[in-house]
Amino acid sequence: MRAVDGFIDQAAEHVSGHNDPVTAIVESVSFGIENLAGDPQLEKLLTRGHEGEAVTSLTSDTAVTICLSVFHRFNVDWRLHGYDSAALSELAEMTLRTVQSILTDPAQPPREGIELRRFITRWLGPAILYPRMASLSTHERHASSDGHVEAERRTSLSHSGPHEG
Repeated sequence: MRAVDGFIDQAAEHVSGHNDPVTAIVESVSFGIENLAGDPQLEKLLTRGHEGEAVTSLTSDTAVTICLSVFHRFNVDWRLHGYDSAALSELAEMTLRTVQSILTDPAQPPREGIELRRFITRWLGPAILYPRMASLSTHERHASSDGHVEAERRTSLSHSGPHEG
């Protein structure tokens, strides 16, 4: 567990100073992939040893809890970006699934550096932004419908009152 704590500290330090959720997640995923790729202990956990032996999942409840603890150490205001606890848990799961997928079946040749970050940003970036876009869209629709109702009310008052002439 000490090794996990050390890795978490390194990942959080690597992302410190970033308050944009896309940048924070892309950097943390890239950091994880770049630092865990080729780790013999992790490879043993993530690959089948013998027939019928299950692959260790990086998306277990424990792994998601650890990932969430890392997210909470980032300088990201998750609520501002539309994340409640359920959405943040889903983001943790998706992040872990991405790391697991890239570690167990990397591209040939494996992506590194800016190429890895572009790939992750292209495909995870829109998903990371979705809660904020959805909350803004809902807010705009609500504000728009309120404005429409208010405009109708003012129009009907101006046409039906004793203010003629």
